[in-house]
Amino acid sequence: MNHGFWKNLPRPFFALAPMYDVTDAAFRKIIAKYGKPHVFYTEFTSTDGLMSAGREKLLHHLKFSEIEHPIVAQVFGAKPEKFQQTAQLVHELGFDGLDINMGCPDKNIIKGGSCAALYNNPSLAKEIVLASQQGAKDMPVSVKIRIGDTKIDWENWIATLLEAKPAAIAIHLRTRKEMSKVPAHWELMPEIVKFIQEQTTPETRPIIMGNGDVMNLTEAKQKASASGCDGVMLGRGIFGNPWLFNESKPNPTKEEKLQALLEHVQIYNEIFNGVKPFDIMKRHFKAYIHGFDGANELRTELYECKTAQEVEAVISKHF
Repeated sequence: MNHGFWKNLPRPFFALAPMYDVTDAAFRKIIAKYGKPHVFYTEFTSTDGLMSAGREKLLHHLKFSEIEHPIVAQVFGAKPEKFQQTAQLVHELGFDGLDINMGCPDKNIIKGGSCAALYNNPSLAKEIVLASQQGAKDMPVSVKIRIGDTKIDWENWIATLLEAKPAAIAIHLRTRKEMSKVPAHWELMPEIVKFIQEQTTPETRPIIMGNGDVMNLTEAKQKASASGCDGVMLGRGIFGNPWLFNESKPNPTKEEKLQALLEHVQIYNEIFNGVKPFDIMKRHFKAYIHGFDGANELRTELYECKTAQEVEAVISKHF
């Protein structure tokens, strides 16, 4: 069984959750500079799209900088042969691992039979992992899942996935139906960890991560200690806070936040100008700019900006 880089991580380790149009190559580069997690994931990308004539339009999702290693490419789909081909591509691009998204609850994606829809087709999910491993060669293949569809029911689901021997398994502790509307069921994590340990040998046991409602490293350490999982995945706490994984910087100053925002905007412009709309960058403004005098006025002006240069001018005018 190939655990790859996963076996060399500290215990507990902390990973940055993949979030579409949030944790893109620009934001990850800023995070790597100010507070690098132990593991990065890309935004998820369609295996069908990557293996189509439109591949070039999607490759920006698989951009990464050398300071992001170890970095895992996350993909989704429902066709094993596309996963095998995608795994070959991801390996060629120099990623450290491939992750299969089996948890996204988006209705349009589920209609295609992928992501959280795979819960109801565990044999296909297993086949997808095995096909990915074929294409991945020496690169480890992991999965990200939820604990049920319309109700909590994870034993058979996880048992089937374990038959494919994934290198790591990240468990979002909610069902597909719950989305993020209820607190994550961390009380179940010790039971899930024990189940996985009993179903596997030390050689075939995947690295186990918990995910859901963890907003800082203090909480992450507590969750890992209480549940026995190997690592914890953090997501929403990263908004406006590239220092999330940096224990030496618990309270960045206003000036430091503005500097990080400026760098974020500049890097976004360098990487995505002409590729992604500038407006996507604006979702970060409120997260960076709050809690100080003049924050509301500054945000209002920034929302009117249409280019990185305009953002620079507005911030320079205020500070």
